[in-house]
Amino acid sequence: MNGAWELLAFAGVMALGQFSPGPDMVLLTRTALAQGARHGVRMALGIGTGLAVHATIAIGGAALLFQRDGWPRETMRWLAVAYLLWLASRLMRPVFRRRNEAPATGTVERPGGRSAFVRGLLCNLLNPKVVVFLAAVTAPFLDGERPDWWAPAMGAIVVGQGWALWSLWAVVLQWRPLREGYRRAGPTIDGLFGAALAVLAVLLVVG
Repeated sequence: MNGAWELLAFAGVMALGQFSPGPDMVLLTRTALAQGARHGVRMALGIGTGLAVHATIAIGGAALLFQRDGWPRETMRWLAVAYLLWLASRLMRPVFRRRNEAPATGTVERPGGRSAFVRGLLCNLLNPKVVVFLAAVTAPFLDGERPDWWAPAMGAIVVGQGWALWSLWAVVLQWRPLREGYRRAGPTIDGLFGAALAVLAVLLVVG
């Protein structure tokens, strides 16, 4: 029973960590509002798949490489910066268009569902802070003698929560007042989301 309570505590910590402000939250929120639940869920699946890779690295112990100032962490950091700035530029582009050139729906281009999955995967996979966070959170729960199924169970919690909670968030964002508000002020809201991604990129540079 003690092990069950520990896994429950780990699940609670991870649930809080899943919804901490970051690139995944910003990108998924914008995608679910602009493209609907289906694309939002596909992006959530991409984020969850990225978490599967990070969880394997963290629980397997290789996350020590990313906690140091070595080349793996630095390479991932600068790739993440470039990717976030590219996403930000795409979202902010309509803000600088002339008014008569703006899309009639008040939104920017809407890539297909497969693209939503890939964007979610890359956004999560290229963020070195994810694996460092997972390494820090999982370490206390891996301490001491554990049964063989313990580490896979922790990995399943990380990935399962990622898929389920992010998908639920994409569905919740379909609440009519939120969607109508986005349709009315799409370019402005996209500009704010783009600015948020750019700020996150800058924080990766300085932090």
